[in-house]
Amino acid sequence: MTKKIDRKEFLKKTTALGLGAALYPQIKTIQSGEKSNVKIGFIGTGLRGQWLLDLASKRDDVTIPAICDIDNRMIDRSLKILKRNNKDEPEIYKSGDEDFRNLVKRDDLDAVIIATPWEWHHPMAVAAMKQGKHVGVEVPAAITVEDCWDLVDTAEKTGTECMILENVCYYRPVMALLNMVREGIFGELLHCQCGYQHDLREVKFNDGKQAYGGGVEFGEKGFSEAKWRTQHSVERNGDLYPTHGVGPISSMLDINRGNRFVHLTSTATKSRGLHNYIVKHGSEKHPNADVKFKLGDIVTTVIKCQNGETVMVSHDTSGPRPYSLNFRVQGTNGIWMGDNYSIYLEDKSPKPHEWEPFDEYLTKYDHPLWKSFENDADGAGHGGIDFFIVRAFIESLKRGVKPPLDVYDAVSMSVISPLSEKSISNGSSSVEFPDFTRGKWKTNKPIFGTSDI
Repeated sequence: MTKKIDRKEFLKKTTALGLGAALYPQIKTIQSGEKSNVKIGFIGTGLRGQWLLDLASKRDDVTIPAICDIDNRMIDRSLKILKRNNKDEPEIYKSGDEDFRNLVKRDDLDAVIIATPWEWHHPMAVAAMKQGKHVGVEVPAAITVEDCWDLVDTAEKTGTECMILENVCYYRPVMALLNMVREGIFGELLHCQCGYQHDLREVKFNDGKQAYGGGVEFGEKGFSEAKWRTQHSVERNGDLYPTHGVGPISSMLDINRGNRFVHLTSTATKSRGLHNYIVKHGSEKHPNADVKFKLGDIVTTVIKCQNGETVMVSHDTSGPRPYSLNFRVQGTNGIWMGDNYSIYLEDKSPKPHEWEPFDEYLTKYDHPLWKSFENDADGAGHGGIDFFIVRAFIESLKRGVKPPLDVYDAVSMSVISPLSEKSISNGSSSVEFPDFTRGKWKTNKPIFGTSDI
């Protein structure tokens, strides 16, 4: 079992490590009306949902009364997870695509976690909030501008929280960078880069039996993500998955909290990678070789911020390449690059115009959350960051406080996708960002990374 969170112990550890108020005065322990147990329903128990279910069910302060899925195989796997973690068997909702609406009506749930195909995130989150349930939703939170507005309006009208489960915000190096940014180490920020550069061809195509590769099927003949994710590449041309990169950068730039995204332009290359994969691993005569993929192999988006910074976001998932989130943080005093894991700070780096390793800076500016919970996070998935995102959602529920990533974060990250589609379809024209906060960004204060959740 994951050990019960002890906030006094958190403070003790961070102080002992020399990472207390002297270095990070913004880190505070949030205490409010704490609940001893939270009751969470799970909607979507596929491979991603099972990861989240496992982490939540390991906690003694979480009860899982109900789960919902339409795939019996995934339900069976989930029940084994719950049994292994000594949880009672939940009530199961599996009577078609709309049965989630019955789950969210239960009066024994505090919240739901949603890990379903993208197009279902918005309707499921809205249905849950209208029933008074808080929501933890996988990325992206919505795929249209209208649905983003609906999430905001529903959250505001119901008083419920909608937290986007963007785990990369808790990536250890970027949390250290966040501390460096807030300490002014980079000076005034000028430009950031990020993206999702991940060869997904064996995710988008498989043999219908295994989750990754083995064939060139998708849609009804595919399994897991190939069953639904690939169709987005057929029908849409834009940055389909911006949040892994934009999430961490948003915190550094104080988006929705003193700053905002103002407008963007996007462009896309021709589409070749997915077709070529089908021909190579199937044949030119395979039926899927005739599919016309709308998604350009590489999509590049440039965003302008209210305070003058720029952000370049890349989406590159259709061809052979090593994994990269393409991180770059650049200010008036220096620059950090994620791919070479290097930093250069004027008047501080040993040699002018030469990179130095980031390791010493990571040690010096490591976030107290990681120092306190790295053992708990070990083996939790995606290098431990899954532990932190699940913990943040649960702890905010227990304490009755706003989550570190709220509905405004959810939509400002997610809306990049439909806005990029619009820009590309209009010849890479500039497209304005909606102000989902309705002006509150001017007075909102930073949340993420400022507390022990």
